[in-house]
Formats: sequence, structure tokens, C-alpha cells
Amino acid sequence: MKTDPQSFIIANTALMSPPHVPEIRLYLASEVHDLWLKTEEDLDAIGLPPPFWAFAWAGGQGLARYVLDHPDSVRGKRVVDFASGSGLVAIAGKMAGAAGVTACDIDPWAGTAIRLNSRENGVDLDVSNENIIGRLVDADVVLAGDVFYDRDFADALIPWFTALVAAGKTVLVGDPGRAYCPKERLELIITYQVPVSRILEDSEVKKTTVWRFT
Repeated sequence: MKTDPQSFIIANTALMSPPHVPEIRLYLASEVHDLWLKTEEDLDAIGLPPPFWAFAWAGGQGLARYVLDHPDSVRGKRVVDFASGSGLVAIAGKMAGAAGVTACDIDPWAGTAIRLNSRENGVDLDVSNENIIGRLVDADVVLAGDVFYDRDFADALIPWFTALVAAGKTVLVGDPGRAYCPKERLELIITYQVPVSRILEDSEVKKTTVWRFT
């Protein structure tokens, strides 16, 4: 890495609460200092992959809200938060009483952000940078916020989620209407109106649904 992730995150983000999950505080990029607007050349100069971890995406906010409001969905269970990003959903799972939560994200910068954010919220998480797609995870519940934004990624996730459900796992998905969300494979649980940044999305509020993969 060309830049120390922890130092960079602390210097270039601010502690704030996502609007739909005010109970949790995260190191996030603000509207003023928006990492998302950096060019590919800027990011390469820093040694920074696209900073998905620096934003509270709508799908994650909706899924975190559901977990906090319905703690029975995770209480006493082993949980994996897949493509964890900032760790928002993983933190919500632990706050809701999960027996253990593993936040998984292949981006090492996300791993650093998750550790900082979990410490800020007083929860203990396991963090993994391994690619777990296709594996039969050692968990009761898999949480996945905002993962159907890319066709190839969705094509890899759908058979994996199908196999997890067949193995007796519960797979919960938070999605704000992404193009590759396989609604025909999903059972609707609840829908929220989630405030988001217009810089990231095409509106200031995204209709976000929590689904159960079937």
C-alpha cells in the first residue's frame, strides 16, 4: 500500500451517523470531502481501491435498520456480513445480539474501516479479507447489503446464495432497486424510504427493500 489506510481514513472522513441508522457512527466521506469524486488516477496515486467503505449505501442502511428493529433475526446466531464495506450491517448485527459476527470484504481498506467503526461503536467483530463466494460459510445467517449492482457479480452470487439456503442458512438482502437484483428469487420482508446522497444516487431518497433469498 502506498498510503497507511488507518491514517488516511481518519484524516479524510468524518464520524457521522447514517440518516436511517442514527444509533451507529461511522467514518464516512462527507459531501464536502467526497472521495467518490476522485479520478482513477487520483486513487491510484494514493494506492486506494474504489472507496465503497466510505459511504453508507442505501441497501446497507435498510438492512441494518431491519436487523436493529427485528433483533430476533440474528440474536444468538452466527452471522456473516458479506461485502461489508464500512461494517454498518455487521455492527448492527452485533448490537442486535448476534452470538458472533464476521464482516467479510476483500478490500483491505474496508477491513481497516470496519475495525475503526466497530471500535467506535463498542462492538467486537471478526474481520475477513478472504473471498468467500462459493463457500459453505460457518454461520446461521448471511447478510448482504447492496450487492446486486453488477451483472457479473450478481451471476456469481445467485448460485452461491441458492446453495447457502439449500444448506439451511438464512440469507437476507438489502437492495434499493439495483438493476441485477433477482426479485424472482426473493421474498419481500419490508420496504423503507432511505435518505441518500445525490452524489452517489439519482435521488435524495431510495426505496430500499429487505428481502429473504429463497
